[in-house]
Amino acid sequence: MESTSVALLVGDLTGVAVFAASGGSAAVGKRLDIFGVVFVGFVAALGGGILRDLVINQVPPLAFANWLYPATAITASLAVFWLHPHLDRLRRTVYGLDAAGLGLFTVTSTLKALDAGVPAFGACLLGMLTGIGGGLIRDLLLGEIPVVLRREIYAVASLLGAIVVAGLARSGWGNAATYTAAALLVFVVRITALYRHWSAPRPRLNAGATPGGRTGAP
Repeated sequence: MESTSVALLVGDLTGVAVFAASGGSAAVGKRLDIFGVVFVGFVAALGGGILRDLVINQVPPLAFANWLYPATAITASLAVFWLHPHLDRLRRTVYGLDAAGLGLFTVTSTLKALDAGVPAFGACLLGMLTGIGGGLIRDLLLGEIPVVLRREIYAVASLLGAIVVAGLARSGWGNAATYTAAALLVFVVRITALYRHWSAPRPRLNAGATPGGRTGAP
């Protein structure tokens, strides 16, 4: 049981570092100052985890109870701030880090919800919400339409990974290797969707109609 807790902590902190780097990279791309970069990285990394902990009644959330969480987020954000000249094509860096964080947080949060006694259905939803929470907050802070609200496959990839994790846990096949594979599955689905331009369906508008439902005619 102790080894499982350590594995969850390592996975959680890795997700925090990756999402902080993702948020920091996006903030650098918007030319924010050092405080802005750290703040966006911090909130992007810890926002989803705080939501998860509040839902499973882990109070105070680990982001405030364990110094390793904020320290990891701040360190990763500062590293991006200082090293960004060496990060070629920041946009691609953000996408890659975001996909990695999505996979890691989906897996660790689904497992934490299951360990807290949340039924499998709810644990999958919570795993997805935690996974997409960091990117959602990051995009809102930077004035972008959140990725999860666009046509791109994002939340679906997270939900798929959460379902796999819940299935592994229930079947008794859950271990470090299979859970890592689940995180990798989320990453691969997300990156493949980006490169192949997979998208979720959107409503069809009648010819001449505007998104608000009005026709183009006066």
